[in-house]
Amino acid sequence: MQFFNKLVNWYFNKKSLPYWCIFIFDCAIVFFSYLAIFKVMNGGARTLGVLWQVSLLNLALTVFYAIGFKLFHTYDGILRYSSFVDLQRVGYATVFGAVLSYIAHFFLLQIPYLSVAYIGGGSIMFASLIAMLLLWAVRVLVKTVYDVSLDSLNARLAYVYGVTEGGMGLAKQVRNDKTLNLRLMGFVSEKPKLVNRMLMGLKVWPSDEHLVKHMKSNKIDALLVAQGAKDAFRQNKTLQDELIAAGIHIYMQSKREEWNPEQTGETENGVAATPLKEVSIEDLLPRDEISIDLNSVAKTLRGKCVMVTGSAGSIGSEIVRQICTFQPSHMVLIDSAETPQHDIRLMMAKNFPEIKAETIVTSVSGIIRMEDIFSRYRPDYVFHAAAYKHVPMMENNPSESIENNVYGTKILADMAVKYGVKKFVMISTDKAVNPTNVMGCSKRICEIYVQSLDHAIKTGKIKGVTQFVTTRFGNVLGSNGSVIPLFKRQIKAGGPVTVTDPNIIRFFMLIPEACKLVLEAGTKGNGGEIFVFDMGNPVKIADLAKRMIKLSGATGVEIKYTGLRAGEKLYEEVLNKEETTMPSFHDKIRIAKVRQYDYDTVERDIEDLVEISKHYDDMATVKKMKEIVPEFKSNNSVYEVLDK
Repeated sequence: MQFFNKLVNWYFNKKSLPYWCIFIFDCAIVFFSYLAIFKVMNGGARTLGVLWQVSLLNLALTVFYAIGFKLFHTYDGILRYSSFVDLQRVGYATVFGAVLSYIAHFFLLQIPYLSVAYIGGGSIMFASLIAMLLLWAVRVLVKTVYDVSLDSLNARLAYVYGVTEGGMGLAKQVRNDKTLNLRLMGFVSEKPKLVNRMLMGLKVWPSDEHLVKHMKSNKIDALLVAQGAKDAFRQNKTLQDELIAAGIHIYMQSKREEWNPEQTGETENGVAATPLKEVSIEDLLPRDEISIDLNSVAKTLRGKCVMVTGSAGSIGSEIVRQICTFQPSHMVLIDSAETPQHDIRLMMAKNFPEIKAETIVTSVSGIIRMEDIFSRYRPDYVFHAAAYKHVPMMENNPSESIENNVYGTKILADMAVKYGVKKFVMISTDKAVNPTNVMGCSKRICEIYVQSLDHAIKTGKIKGVTQFVTTRFGNVLGSNGSVIPLFKRQIKAGGPVTVTDPNIIRFFMLIPEACKLVLEAGTKGNGGEIFVFDMGNPVKIADLAKRMIKLSGATGVEIKYTGLRAGEKLYEEVLNKEETTMPSFHDKIRIAKVRQYDYDTVERDIEDLVEISKHYDDMATVKKMKEIVPEFKSNNSVYEVLDK
């Protein structure tokens, strides 16, 4: 028995047998089926006497079955995943082989050497029936052993959340893939008409206030969320909190990928099983799936030269990746950070070798260098993502904020006009709305400049063709400045997890989703707009920290409140209110209502600001910023004295 267990474990721990092994095994079953029938019909003594002739005849007949196996692809599947379709193929192949054998055996018996091994037509049919039953039995046995005998006692008991949303497919995957170490025990559904029904021999339970208690009492310690049920689950924060508090593990399906036999198991339709992964806090934040008009974006960017500043940053690098899928002719990538920019160069060479890419290490505030780059490459589109973005850092270094964010943007915008860039897309922040810190104000000044420049072009004050578009959004998940990576490091170190204030809230969006909206807004905008992204529901940072601690399974990790940092708000402005925005071409994008500025005045103010910043007089610099943006009121900052 021990040997059998070792053999079984060895077999099922392999991905699958090579197809030729299954092919040879099936042919062997046919061969020995004929041999067995000959022995039954003629006795053991006679069989031994003509064993060589019988073997040759059986081998010849087996060839016809092998042709059937080839025609019907009986060996292509994986035995442990055998289905009714696979058994059908075996049946067709066996019948095909039997018919050919019946026809051919008359001719084979004309060979004197083989005539002593005579086998009648009835015996052929009987041997074929035996072979078919054995071929079926092997497949059913292997599948049964895989489904039952290897169902580990240590496997986690699991429910599937979502039935009609792809839950049935997920359930089949769990039963087929024992490497998941999960045992399916039931389903959970939000739909009353499905509750208490039996599916795959298992009960469907309601998603109500008793669910978690029921799961704990039945030792169900895993909930598997189907792909189509993700949004509904993300919105059910109460259920999430109860599951986390109860220590029940939550798994979600990743997006379906093309089948790779080297990485995943095979399903019946030849597509890879959708991988399961235990949820992170990013997976649980409520958000809607965002789709954009890909055809419009592709038509705009295909075959064009595109410049991306800040190409090594969180937003910039994702913009680069997404733009490259639309087949631009040339990418001009600018960033001041050498090592991350080198990573972008390697990524381009590996993933997009057909696209000519220039990876340049420089600052956007160098006017001579920018002139050289624009004159050399003549970009059609510019996506400006380069900026200093950390609020406390810029609060302590306002001059650098002006040099990089404001002056750098002005240089790029002026060069775009000079060299005929079709569209200039500036990436701003929600912190530019009624700013309370230097960083937010610097981005608001950038918005004012590109807007006034766009207006000056449209009114004929300045000669040019460039359209300037601004996009605003808040925090993005996975960025270097996000609280989530910080919290993860603090939890791993044993705490404490530092939160500035128990009431602070923030909006979050996935980087790829934000960049999709940037591309659509940038390509569809007509110039002069400030596009505001709907960030969904706000998240309380203290609650976020608590959930991350519970999800990690860590014990003894405390939350420490450190007080608001310089320039920090308790909450960012809500940007999607109808009284402050207008609808656009996308339900997740609105157009901000802002006042128009005179270009000459703005340009003069910015030139004065840049000159003041060169003296590194923080108070004088911030004072001038407040003159340009009167709504800039410092919060928890040394610059509050300037507001009195």
